[in-house]
Amino acid sequence: MRRNRFITGYSGLRALAVIGVILYHFDPNSFIGGYLGVPIFFVLSGYLVTDHMLNSYDQTGTYNNRRFYLNRIKRLYPQLIAVLWISATYIFLFQRNLLAKLNQIVFANLLNVFNFWQINNGQSYFERFANNESPFTNLWTMSIEGQFYIVWPLVIFLLVKLVKKKKRIFYFLIAVSLLSAIEMAILYLTKADINRIYYGTDTRFFSLGLGAALAVIWPVEELNPKVPKQDRILLDVIGLVSFILLLVMYFAKAMNPQQAFAYCGGMLLFSLIVCIFTGVIAHPGSHWNQIMTNKLFDWIGSRSYGIYLYQFPIMIFFESKINNLGDHPILYRVIELVLILVISEVTYRLLERPMSKITWKKTKQYLGHVFDMQAKNYVKKIQAVLAAFVLIFGSVAIAISPHVKAEDFNKSQLAQRINRNAKKQKSDNAKLIEKLKKQKKQKKQKKQKENDSKIIKEAAEKAKSNPVNQSYVKYGISQLDLELAQKVQVTAIGDSVMAGSSNDLKQLMPKALIDAAVSRQLNVAFGLLDNYKRQGVLADNVLIGLGTNGPFSMDDLNRIMQEVGPKRKVFWINVHVPTRDWQRPVNDLLKQGAKRYHNFIIIDWYSYSKDHPKWFYDDHTHPNITGSKYYSTFITKTIIKHSKF
Repeated sequence: MRRNRFITGYSGLRALAVIGVILYHFDPNSFIGGYLGVPIFFVLSGYLVTDHMLNSYDQTGTYNNRRFYLNRIKRLYPQLIAVLWISATYIFLFQRNLLAKLNQIVFANLLNVFNFWQINNGQSYFERFANNESPFTNLWTMSIEGQFYIVWPLVIFLLVKLVKKKKRIFYFLIAVSLLSAIEMAILYLTKADINRIYYGTDTRFFSLGLGAALAVIWPVEELNPKVPKQDRILLDVIGLVSFILLLVMYFAKAMNPQQAFAYCGGMLLFSLIVCIFTGVIAHPGSHWNQIMTNKLFDWIGSRSYGIYLYQFPIMIFFESKINNLGDHPILYRVIELVLILVISEVTYRLLERPMSKITWKKTKQYLGHVFDMQAKNYVKKIQAVLAAFVLIFGSVAIAISPHVKAEDFNKSQLAQRINRNAKKQKSDNAKLIEKLKKQKKQKKQKKQKENDSKIIKEAAEKAKSNPVNQSYVKYGISQLDLELAQKVQVTAIGDSVMAGSSNDLKQLMPKALIDAAVSRQLNVAFGLLDNYKRQGVLADNVLIGLGTNGPFSMDDLNRIMQEVGPKRKVFWINVHVPTRDWQRPVNDLLKQGAKRYHNFIIIDWYSYSKDHPKWFYDDHTHPNITGSKYYSTFITKTIIKHSKF
């Protein structure tokens, strides 16, 4: 009875994890810890499985491993096989660019080693932006859980027979969990591949281990529902504090998976708080079990496996057909959510629930009804036809996959341009920084204005007698602006969009220090600006081209402006990333920044380019060779209009 009460509350905790993942996809900026649903699943798995096994050893002195493995197979594999074959069928019919390595992905998942496959086959930045993102990325967690289920009966058997005392078992599990967390931190600090850290079974074990350790000292069957009032209050308070801490960490910027804290203790701390909250829910003397029990949470929790499995394929397949996600982010997210919930409910009723109780006898009876030509059970026959359709086409997709050559997006024209530009950036910036350090301090503002007038006059004369960069005039910039661009000093920090055009920008503005690289988010800018400021080479004109890879907050923008200071001008390129739902939030936030700061100027690349799809590569985000010319001249023209020389 106590176990049943906890299972209900546990379902509520799983529901919280799933809700977190879903909300993260609605607003990745404010709900930055959506990926933290994974440690919740791991802690709960470690706790439930270990508690079940230890209870059996306490009661009978043994554990039925055969039944455990059979139940796990019936519980997990039907849905897993379904999502793999349904996705394979869709890929074969509608999105064949994802056929490459499909066979490896399917078999890696069936063998519970997909997380290792991910480590060795992590997608590049260019693949993710080239409408080629894998719909199976989230399945790595299922492989780690599968590995846990395979080895854990043996581990518990050895601990019970050799270590024996629960106190020693507890300390052993805590020690192994801490070693796992320490390994994660060391690998991160030594700059190991992030895929190795994030997907590794050894580096993620601590969540499972902490859950298992909790089961040793907090077995459900031994928790007394009749506790003194003060103990009940204490349990409720601990539950409230741990719940609040969970929410705080969900929203904490420090838990951003691009920040060091997440890997250097953050995930461990979060898992520990989950353990405490799980223990409170498990105790029959706490009110938190009742709080976490409601029809909505119970429904989401019971369907959480299906929701987790199908969410990524649905989003990837849906968004691959939508090129204006950034224009209607809420509408499309709602459509995705409805599809995820509907498909999860259908597969729960047709697959997960009936297959968990499947037997050979029931299988024979079902097949007998399907192939009985006299029977009028059309629903089952239609189900069988659909299943056969998916099985056939999914299998064909898997079979032909080895013969499909994967496109190397790291060798695409865009990737090669960025790599060439990056090498030139490095050498050009080193020379420019050395030159700037030798220059004298800038003149006072009054004299600077007089100097600006002189520069403009000289540029006008040169535009007539000795024009430069004439090939750029046809892209909408005047010869006078081209002459002035030779004089303007700029410090530019950007992501891959700027990196792809840095060569054009440098040709137009030879005194610009351009620091642009792929996969950058705004947090990188803080350290870069501080570094250039300390070296004394941060120009009066600062160009920011960040926001393509994710949203940011007004606090982040404020920090940038404080770092730059009120005497410098900040030119911020807004984003044209129609395939991502943060396009509008980022651009709206920049408008707020322009209203707040007198020295903040938006370069409205979005409005300038949105009606020119031919300026972009197939990802609709990165300017192609022609688009790069328009991008660079538009930026240069805007800087010249408002800049300090």
